[in-house]
Amino acid sequence: MQEEVNKAVEVLRRGGIILYPTDTVWGIGCDATNQEAVERIYKLKGSVNKKGMIVLLDKPAEVGRYIRRVPEVAYDLMELTDKPLTLILDGAVGVAENLIPEEGSLAVRVPDHDFCRRVVGKLRRPLVSTSANFSGEPTPMKFSDIVEGIKSGVDMVVSPSFEGNPTRQASSIMMIKEDGEFKILR
Repeated sequence: MQEEVNKAVEVLRRGGIILYPTDTVWGIGCDATNQEAVERIYKLKGSVNKKGMIVLLDKPAEVGRYIRRVPEVAYDLMELTDKPLTLILDGAVGVAENLIPEEGSLAVRVPDHDFCRRVVGKLRRPLVSTSANFSGEPTPMKFSDIVEGIKSGVDMVVSPSFEGNPTRQASSIMMIKEDGEFKILR
């Protein structure tokens, strides 16, 4: 696995985009601090929907590097959840500008997936994650469902052997305001 992690990180550091497994569904990703790489993902997907892009981190403690003021409840939720959970938090900082929606929020998740965590840990930056499909098309649930145009549009396709046991459904999404007010979106 480490060799594949090293290859993925090398591609990401060069501004490339990868197709990779997560604990939910397959994702398209890049270094979340690289504006040009983020733009390539928008072009590949045929969309500039900033709300369709999340960033993966390797541990909850990293959230404070990319969110100005993290509500304490956000850390509690990340530590205690037993299902994939994406949190939308206000005050995005330190990521590519074209990744941040007008309201200044950032969607973050710590995946329960060894390969993802290793890549993010070695990259030492957040990893963009968006579903591996063209805009408006259904989210592919497994590698064999991903269309050829997506596979050929990335710089590296991670081996499906690192898929693990994904949930094959998107994560739950919760928006948490700085004051702790929250709203469940999915």
